[in-house]
Amino acid sequence: MTHITETELSEAIVDLVNCGVFSVDRDMRVLSWNRFMQTHSGRTGEEVIGQGLFSLFPELPEKWLRKKIEAVFSQGVTTYTSWEHRPYVFRFSPAPPMADVIDLMRQNCSFIPIDDGNGTVIAVGVTLIDATDISLAVGELRKREKIATDALAELTLRNMQLSALNEQLAQAHQQLLQSEKLAAIGQLAAGIAHEINNPVGFVLSNLNALERYLQTLVTYARDVQKLAVAAHPTLGTQLADLAEAADFDYLVMDTPVLVSESKEGLQRVREIVVDLRDFSRADSAHQWEQADLHRCIESTLNIAHNEVKYQAELIREFGDVPLLHCIPSQISQVVLNLVVNAAQSYKHRRRSGDEPGTITIRTGFNGGEAGQIWFEVIDAGCGIPPENLKRIFDPFFTTKPIGQGTGLGLSVTYGIVSAHGGHIDVNSVPGRGTTFRVTLPQRRAATDSAAQQHATSTKLAASNDAP
Repeated sequence: MTHITETELSEAIVDLVNCGVFSVDRDMRVLSWNRFMQTHSGRTGEEVIGQGLFSLFPELPEKWLRKKIEAVFSQGVTTYTSWEHRPYVFRFSPAPPMADVIDLMRQNCSFIPIDDGNGTVIAVGVTLIDATDISLAVGELRKREKIATDALAELTLRNMQLSALNEQLAQAHQQLLQSEKLAAIGQLAAGIAHEINNPVGFVLSNLNALERYLQTLVTYARDVQKLAVAAHPTLGTQLADLAEAADFDYLVMDTPVLVSESKEGLQRVREIVVDLRDFSRADSAHQWEQADLHRCIESTLNIAHNEVKYQAELIREFGDVPLLHCIPSQISQVVLNLVVNAAQSYKHRRRSGDEPGTITIRTGFNGGEAGQIWFEVIDAGCGIPPENLKRIFDPFFTTKPIGQGTGLGLSVTYGIVSAHGGHIDVNSVPGRGTTFRVTLPQRRAATDSAAQQHATSTKLAASNDAP
């Protein structure tokens, strides 16, 4: 039996392990060189032992490698390097060759101090492990992670887009419901206006007849009194006493005034009915026509009178404006929304007992080939905070308590103005007031079919939708 010493056994094991093992002294001369190193470097132990490592392999990263080895000599501590930080030290080909995948072997290296038994480092052992398979697996894993990350990002993006579409769909659905509801309200208002108009006309006609009858009766009574005095003085005196007791002269004087005031009141009702019918009539909601902007404004102010009269005084500054090609009921809707919003901006002042504010409505015309008609609604109310200013035209945005506004008023206003090929600008200073300026083309563009489609779908909006 052959006896193997411990040293020989260790050398045999080192020579057989499936990783590179070699050692160097302080002068970087090779002291040992195992079979793995021989196989992959193509140089035997006899060729390299005793030779300088960097003269044998000039392609090595000398500065970096020398620094690593010298640090082990000086500190006596094992250090490591990974293929992830430095892919390779020796330019070995991978085994088996895989030139189509990777060109050089990926390597993990360890630098181990070897002492003389007394604590003095006399050599540094270097182990070199083939990490090519690991690097390929990690690369594949990272590739798949990237694919998964990209897929997740794409899925997240699509989910966000879907959420946005769902939100838009929900908003569109709510707007459709609101439009249908408001269209029904408009038709109801038109019907009520028609029903009111008939008895108003009847009563007004009767008042005119009653006025004539009263004049005839007064004339008759005075003639009777004259005849009685002439025929029988005592009877004339008695009739005069009866007339005085009945305060006949006052009745004769006051009755025409009462009739006249009643006629004025009925005429006011008739005007409101006409304005309401013009404002909300269903048969003209889709019709473009030449309209008088000032007439639209006045009829709208007539309807909004009750909402405005306790809040502000209306000031009209009308310019010389030509006819506007538009859908009149929708332009009236815009005026109504803006005027009511302006009136509501003064509510805080009225609650505190201050004097009513002012709402100025100004109109004008920018001439030229592309003539533009504009109107402004100006108030000196509470103003709009800057953080809300950019959202006031968003559907359903409102700062009112629940139940006091849908947040659609200004959104519908914006849609109507856009559908008419115009634009709306707002300038507001908190505590000082707000100016809305609507600019519209005098003539509708012939190719503005998209605007027409939007316009025909826009109905009456709730007039209390200030933000």
